[in-house]
Amino acid sequence: MIDYQTLLEIMRSHEPMQRWASMLPGQLKQRFDDYLHGNLSDWLQIIRALPVIPADHIDLNTGLISVRSSQRISEKQRFELKQQLLKLSPWRKGPYDIHGVHIETEWRSDWKWDRLKDQIAPLTGRKVLDIGCGSGYHCWRMIGAGAELVIGLDPSQLFLAQFLMIRHFFGEHWPVHFIPLGIEALPADLSAFDTVFSMGVLYHRRSPLDHLLELKGALRPDGELVLDTLVIDGAEGESLVPRDRYSKMRNVWFIPTTATLEGWLARCGYNNIRVIDVSVTTVEEQHATEWMQFESLADYLDPKNPEKTVEGYPAPKRVIILANRP
Repeated sequence: MIDYQTLLEIMRSHEPMQRWASMLPGQLKQRFDDYLHGNLSDWLQIIRALPVIPADHIDLNTGLISVRSSQRISEKQRFELKQQLLKLSPWRKGPYDIHGVHIETEWRSDWKWDRLKDQIAPLTGRKVLDIGCGSGYHCWRMIGAGAELVIGLDPSQLFLAQFLMIRHFFGEHWPVHFIPLGIEALPADLSAFDTVFSMGVLYHRRSPLDHLLELKGALRPDGELVLDTLVIDGAEGESLVPRDRYSKMRNVWFIPTTATLEGWLARCGYNNIRVIDVSVTTVEEQHATEWMQFESLADYLDPKNPEKTVEGYPAPKRVIILANRP
């Protein structure tokens, strides 16, 4: 269905990844055998029918990552292209500009990238894993920052289709790949990546410490973890466990204080732990658009007190924290 031969060849040439390369074909087959999204074949057909337009200028180092062509594109062609791209809605992470079509995503993912890009270890020449990568926006930013290889993991087949659509226009030669699996697909203690990103995943895990240990196992010794997650105000040892939903999300389990999170990382064996940003999420950063017309942050907050969620919990606040595997 989707050709992973190029990625498998890369993984086989890198000794720490060889164990995963031997497992991955079977993992992908099982995933698609067990769960095949009913729309995936239609999405792939849309991608196959897209026009081939020369990618004469690609910009991966500005907030609005974009592709342009010296070939003239008429307004009719641009309108038709937009209608095809809209068929893969909702678009959550971005933004993108595809030959003049601006994909205004729910999240301004570039804001998060701006908060961390100058604080993390330079990505030049590094092998990078992005857990929960969505459509792959940050994966492309990592390539723009000089990464040698980027692998994005996300079980969503819609996000897979969105990534494949972007890659169709950017070109197949970029060393960035999307695997439609969760972190459970990683072999234990793989020790293969220089940098591992986990952004917006930890609070969805029933066992956050197990997630931190899985992330550490993916890192080579002295590799760097870049962790973004929800936090609450409070002292070390405190953590919010929502009774049911948080911001209308059912799958939120643990929201720690920043000090608690630092303690979790230390308990899991990380060192050089440092907080680089704490930011309240605003409706300017997360909002409904033409490309994502469902409820968004404004609908998740108490209309009488935006410092609270509709359930009465503290409104979303996020931390970005770095740590290293010894």
